[in-house]
Amino acid sequence: MATPHRYRISAKNPAAHLFEVSVTIAEPDPAGQSVSIPAWIPGSYMIRDLARHVVGISAEVDGQTTGLTKTDKSTWQADPCDAPLTITAEIHAYDLSVRGAHLDLTHGFFDGACVLPAIVGQEDRECHLEIAPPPGTVGGNWRVATSMRPLDAAAYEFGTYVAEDYAELIDHPVEMGDILIGEFEVKGIPHAIAVRGHEHFDMARICHDLAKLCEYQINFLGKPANLDRYLFLLAVKEDGYGGLEHRWSTSLMCSRKDLPRRGETKVTDEYRKFLGLCSHEYFHLWNVKRMKPARFTPYDLTSETHTGLLWVFEGITSYYDGLFLARAGLISRESFLELLARTITRVQRTHGRLRQDVEQSSFDAWTHLYKQDANSSNAMVSYYAKGSLVALALDLTIRKESGGRYSLDDVMAECWKLFGETGEGMPERGLESVARSVTGLELEGFFDRYVRGTAELPLEGLLKTVGVRLRFRQASGSSDMGGKPPATEDSPPPWLGATLVSKGAVSQFTVVRAGSPAEVAGIAPGDEAVALDGLRLTAENLDRRLRDHHEGDAVTLTVFRDHSLMRHRVVLGAAPADTCYLEPDSDADTAAEKERAAWVEPG
Repeated sequence: MATPHRYRISAKNPAAHLFEVSVTIAEPDPAGQSVSIPAWIPGSYMIRDLARHVVGISAEVDGQTTGLTKTDKSTWQADPCDAPLTITAEIHAYDLSVRGAHLDLTHGFFDGACVLPAIVGQEDRECHLEIAPPPGTVGGNWRVATSMRPLDAAAYEFGTYVAEDYAELIDHPVEMGDILIGEFEVKGIPHAIAVRGHEHFDMARICHDLAKLCEYQINFLGKPANLDRYLFLLAVKEDGYGGLEHRWSTSLMCSRKDLPRRGETKVTDEYRKFLGLCSHEYFHLWNVKRMKPARFTPYDLTSETHTGLLWVFEGITSYYDGLFLARAGLISRESFLELLARTITRVQRTHGRLRQDVEQSSFDAWTHLYKQDANSSNAMVSYYAKGSLVALALDLTIRKESGGRYSLDDVMAECWKLFGETGEGMPERGLESVARSVTGLELEGFFDRYVRGTAELPLEGLLKTVGVRLRFRQASGSSDMGGKPPATEDSPPPWLGATLVSKGAVSQFTVVRAGSPAEVAGIAPGDEAVALDGLRLTAENLDRRLRDHHEGDAVTLTVFRDHSLMRHRVVLGAAPADTCYLEPDSDADTAAEKERAAWVEPG
């Protein structure tokens, strides 16, 4: 058996945010062994050039320094040697996100791709990782949370862990610090949630609800063959949100207000958001971590890998994340419809939906979705949000055209069998071909119009087949995200068509919608709001200022642009009816009500 690569990571200088990482290669390439840090992280489709965080690197053989040459932006090559080679690097870690590395006096976190170099040409060899405690008095009560299998480490303790190869090594994020642990079992599989940054919440309720959610999802497609443990890693901030999937775990970030207080039984909007995040990342166990685009089999982490299928793996996952909450009995049908309506509202307010299809959005993720600018909402569409609506439309189309015999559930089950259990990966038209073969329906026109085209989705008619009415109204104000019927009889404020947000002591326009009164008048993203008709204008009082006027009124909007004072004459418009809400159809027949129950009710 080949000798494993032996990695070691230590919190060398928490105050300076420096990890020290070393790896000993027992049998280095005699021509000169290369090591490389990935350029991107699986699940986050942007070139991040993670090697830029290396602040020092060296090599030694038998305790003696040997030459190490940088050969490209992410790769170093050691001089030829015929004995074990040790590479040691200092890595700056101050990215407090789910896809980074962060170290300070309170905790340490890393995604393996950010700190652990690959041994070029030997990536298939077993890897051992020693996670060492921080020095001195730092971290006296620190514990370690990771889904990596322990070699000699006790549960939640520092020590050595093992991965079968480099791909697995970097698929286990690690949190170290003062961590709260909740444990639960799902169908005989141990699960845990490790929480850092908050103490005053109902851990028992979270574990209970996650157990129901995870059980439903495992029943949906079946237990993956190698799923023998699972860990939710949760960082809690005053204001935060995000997730990144892994094969045996997920890295999550949420706000403190998102977690339920002890004794609270209501599913608040914030807790629903948290459960939806967990649902989304857990479903990635199947949909992208084990069943993935063929072009990701295997991952090439040195450069972009383009695929038109991200709408399948993120959009379909986004569709199911809320649907699973309803089916598992964690939220009501009405709550699910509210989530759905908010997504419809978000897409409807994105002019880019008429310019970019979801297949192209998937392909362009590297340069569009992850590198958004002020014009992004006018020029592109999210394969998450629009993809989830395409999934909804496909599901309801299949249910309608097959007379209720088939659904997207059946398509996903067959895709899992063909592309997930086999590990072969999904071809670029794989979902489409499986949908046709499973249902017997001719769906090419659907995919041409709504996946490879920008035609508006026929959601009104499709939702009616499951006893749901789609309604649109004007927004009641800048914070109205949709999902609910009109709350008052008050008329909505006139339309400016620009998003104003607080940024420190100033309020700044961030998005100016195509064709809006603001765009016509010359307001630009980045402008700092000063006044509306001579009265101070802020993000907090925007709606109040607008309500002093009516559609067609001409107002003077004063802004700073690059420290220059500018005045714009804006003719306010009528707020577009782009805010969606969904409600049960009181005229639905028995067949529609039956199909609605099959679609969304717990079962």
